[in-house]
Amino acid sequence: MTSMRSNWTGATMIVAPLAGVFSERYGSRPFMIAGLSAQALGLGWLATIITTHTAYVSMLGPFVLGGAGMALVFAPSASAVLSSVRVDQAGQASGANNAIREVGGVLGVAVLASVFTGAGGYTSPQAFVNGLVPAVWVGVAVLAAGALTALLLPFSPRRASVPAEAATAPEPALTGLRELEAA
Repeated sequence: MTSMRSNWTGATMIVAPLAGVFSERYGSRPFMIAGLSAQALGLGWLATIITTHTAYVSMLGPFVLGGAGMALVFAPSASAVLSSVRVDQAGQASGANNAIREVGGVLGVAVLASVFTGAGGYTSPQAFVNGLVPAVWVGVAVLAAGALTALLLPFSPRRASVPAEAATAPEPALTGLRELEAA
């Protein structure tokens, strides 16, 4: 299992920094759409080839495609969230983004595990594949829905970074320091 994960993370480690740099230049939306689509294609490819005798080498393509897709989504999605709020709201937006991502991960595991156990199980290699394939197809559907959502929903770039009154008001720490100096 460790070697399987390394293909996902290897592709992610190569693509993620590039996606972050290029999404700043070209915007987040194309990278999120491409990333979610690549993940859906990778998982769909995997679902079509998986059997009890599938060679690991034949799964490398889907793993690399899925890993690259994840990398195309990570940094641009965080950037999209942060660019949709004022600078003074960045901490709240980042926290909400992280919380929603964690809840989504937990719900995703729960739903896919339910699909897996409903269609198969761990009793035999064939039972495992019988559960895995429909669970992977559910993952494909969710990723495709995400790609369509990213494509169709409106997205606006960063609003005014700082309200005008906040830009001219002194920082509270400096104000307190000035009051101490005056006393």
